[in-house]
Amino acid sequence: MTRWLVPGLLTLLAIISAASLFAGTIWLSPQAVIAGLGDPHSNLTAMLVTEIRLPRLVIAILIGAILGLSGAVLQGLLRNPLAEPGLLGVSGGAAFGAVIAIYFGFSATYILATPVFALVGALVTTSLALMLSRGGGTLSLILAGSAISGIAFAGVVLALNLAPNPYAAYEIMTWLMGSLADRSWDHVQIAAPFILAGAVLLMFTARGLDALALGEVQAESLGVDVGRIRMLALVGTALGVGGATAVSGAIAFVGLVAPHVIRPLVGHRPGATLVPAAIAGAILVVTADIATRVIRFGPPINLGVFISVVGSPFFLWLVLHVRKRTA
Repeated sequence: MTRWLVPGLLTLLAIISAASLFAGTIWLSPQAVIAGLGDPHSNLTAMLVTEIRLPRLVIAILIGAILGLSGAVLQGLLRNPLAEPGLLGVSGGAAFGAVIAIYFGFSATYILATPVFALVGALVTTSLALMLSRGGGTLSLILAGSAISGIAFAGVVLALNLAPNPYAAYEIMTWLMGSLADRSWDHVQIAAPFILAGAVLLMFTARGLDALALGEVQAESLGVDVGRIRMLALVGTALGVGGATAVSGAIAFVGLVAPHVIRPLVGHRPGATLVPAAIAGAILVVTADIATRVIRFGPPINLGVFISVVGSPFFLWLVLHVRKRTA
């Protein structure tokens, strides 16, 4: 089963990606999509495919992949089934950076100010978590990340409370709910280098994560540099998830759910979970993005809200499952 897992997931991702180009407020036929991809500027339909839906699809795949990958790495590194990128303050730092850009009006003067500030915020908070936890081990890292995430969240709430006008408060709330609407190739160019760089660093942790499953002392006795693995995981998460959050806003649960869906299929090996979890994360985000476009209950549902609504029951089941196993 493991042998066919990655090809099967890639096939499913290809099918869902194709559906993403067809689906929306305006449904397109396969012929129109193929014609649009062949001649991007021939008509409005072609521009809809290549300038709106295709960059949105590319961003969805990149974001889902890095969230799934980073979640798998952090769960293996921290040996904690509830670990996900937000645990280290990455998402909170990105949110705080974006809020600064919106609150002080930078986003109104420069369209890409919000993602740039969000990326900087993610890198700064992760660097602080790393410095505060240096030499303190896994528990120190978790505590430092949680503390910094709490501070960042407090800054976000304070900005909402002191928002200079209703429009600023609305823009902040919209960004915090996560969305891929109106994303363009400019956003792809901002996020992709950081996401890909982060993914490469995270993939280098695979062998060390398998050894860490035995414990840090046992991993070091096998010749694994635990400090190096921790650094690769943190820097990779900061770059990748920071870049993703910078262009999409806050999207929770993907980094938590994707590894748990995959882990039983690979014999619970942390290193073997990484690539399938990345593909599963991409599938989850692309599928959810399609759902936000075709499911209507009045106003459009933001991507982050939809994933949270679906992911919360899974999180509850996971907590109860972990409690049952440890009882």
